[in-house]
Amino acid sequence: MAFESDRRYMSRAQAEAADIDVGLRQYMLGVYNYMASGLALTGIVALLVASSPQATALLFGTPLKWVVMLAPLALVFFLGFRLDRMQVSTARGLFWVFSALMGASLASIFLVYTGTSIASTFFITATAFAGLSLYGYTTKRDLSAFGAFLVMGLWGLIIAMVVNMFLHSTGLQFVVSAAGVLIFAGLTAWDTQKVKEMYWQADGFDVAAKKSVMGALVLYLDFINLFMFLLQFLGVQRRD
Repeated sequence: MAFESDRRYMSRAQAEAADIDVGLRQYMLGVYNYMASGLALTGIVALLVASSPQATALLFGTPLKWVVMLAPLALVFFLGFRLDRMQVSTARGLFWVFSALMGASLASIFLVYTGTSIASTFFITATAFAGLSLYGYTTKRDLSAFGAFLVMGLWGLIIAMVVNMFLHSTGLQFVVSAAGVLIFAGLTAWDTQKVKEMYWQADGFDVAAKKSVMGALVLYLDFINLFMFLLQFLGVQRRD
């Protein structure tokens, strides 16, 4: 092969750099594949639940709605704290369970917004995410300081959202939505850079696979949150 032929004329450092580059691309491709599969599962479950009056009544008309809302959050924390002690198959399985639970939770948006506006917002989110993630992957600039600022902004956003649960202020809701779009747009680029920096050529299969799952989870959450905040601007509410 031409690549193997070229390697004969590389220095050792060049050959090692080429190996790292190939390994990094494969690692990031695995991250994005997991993330895309998780989003697909979320969408399928959300559509199935939303299309069944019995399922929506059960999940959103009974105390079970709190389980649907809180279970994904519990799984995120569990994965974050226990991932290094899990088997790869367990980590993958929990990621799929998390994606399915998120789908059940997000089915409620089909009761509020039209399907057309949800679809258009999804494609806008996908386009924006792709650009932001590409920037985070390719930039030579260290985004750590920017990321620390975004994390502080995220905590402020959470506090504002909790406060507005009691105030029901339209003005504050608009500010929260705008801030949410900006914060998660920035987090997408920063998290992509962090996920990229998690790669290490000497990782064994299990470690590399777990890092792929965790990277996919982080970017999945950025995508979903960016989508939800954009939906508050672009979504058209149902009239029936």
